[in-house]
Amino acid sequence: MATVRANVSQEAVQGPSEGWEDRMAGEVIGFVGVGRMGGPMAGRLIDAGHKLVVFDTQSAATKPLVDRGAELGSSPADVASRADIVLVSLPTPDIVRSVVLGENGVIQGSRAKVVIDLSTTGPSTAAQVAGELAKKGVDWVDCPVSGGIAGATNGTLAVIVSGKKPVYERVEPILKVFGKLFFTGEKPGLAQSAKLANNLLAAAALAITSEGMAMAVKSGVDAKTMIDIINVSSGRNSASQDKFPKAVLTRTFDFGFETGLSYKDVRLCVDEAEAMGVPMVVGAAVRQMLAVTQAKFGAKSDFTSIAKVLEEWAGVEIGPAKS
Repeated sequence: MATVRANVSQEAVQGPSEGWEDRMAGEVIGFVGVGRMGGPMAGRLIDAGHKLVVFDTQSAATKPLVDRGAELGSSPADVASRADIVLVSLPTPDIVRSVVLGENGVIQGSRAKVVIDLSTTGPSTAAQVAGELAKKGVDWVDCPVSGGIAGATNGTLAVIVSGKKPVYERVEPILKVFGKLFFTGEKPGLAQSAKLANNLLAAAALAITSEGMAMAVKSGVDAKTMIDIINVSSGRNSASQDKFPKAVLTRTFDFGFETGLSYKDVRLCVDEAEAMGVPMVVGAAVRQMLAVTQAKFGAKSDFTSIAKVLEEWAGVEIGPAKS
């Protein structure tokens, strides 16, 4: 069996490249897609003193940024005609392709020479978009992020990057505003592969923890006690440590990540893996669990609603003990 060696460097442990302030002076940053994740990230760029041009189809999303000094673009192409570097934060691969490559898209702009994709789109889309932009002399940087809305707000995201090393070094000071950087290599899509693998693991942890909790609670174990047991034992995971205490045991189911987006990410991961010849037996099961959750509660539901599916199947409620 061949050994695969990771090629990931943790760039955040180093300080900004020497002289970056001079290089960045006068450069304008464009930001397309300033919703739940993009909005806080754009806000951090303003806090850091960057000049910003923003665009979103929802005026309610751009208004707080414009009120703080950002300029409002009329389209992705307009943003790319007024900015040197354009960041996009969008929900699906189709929307990324449309916003970047479509009519009045970023590719139609006259000024920007670097596009940074903060979305989770998968390596195939990254390679396609990078190839089309290259024909126009525009560099593409994959930069999916992980850490949720809180991470975007606090600047504590995991920022996973792939792209040409000289371009990465140019945009590194911008990306450091968002959190800790991990450079995965120069090939388009490498960062996307890393992000999809991470999101599959997060969803898998949520699904299997829901199953285990449903069984334990139905047998008579208090839900809070069971979570406490898991979190000091070998079953400890991101769902037991974070998602269950915050959104399942409280019965709020509002952790902050939509079922539809989680389903999209896991589906992309399984599809990309199968195209590479990597079997994903467990991943396919997680994908089906999210498909069921989306069918029952809708794409806009929180992905912790997967626990409600297990509750219904098991005939139990995973919540605090009733007095």
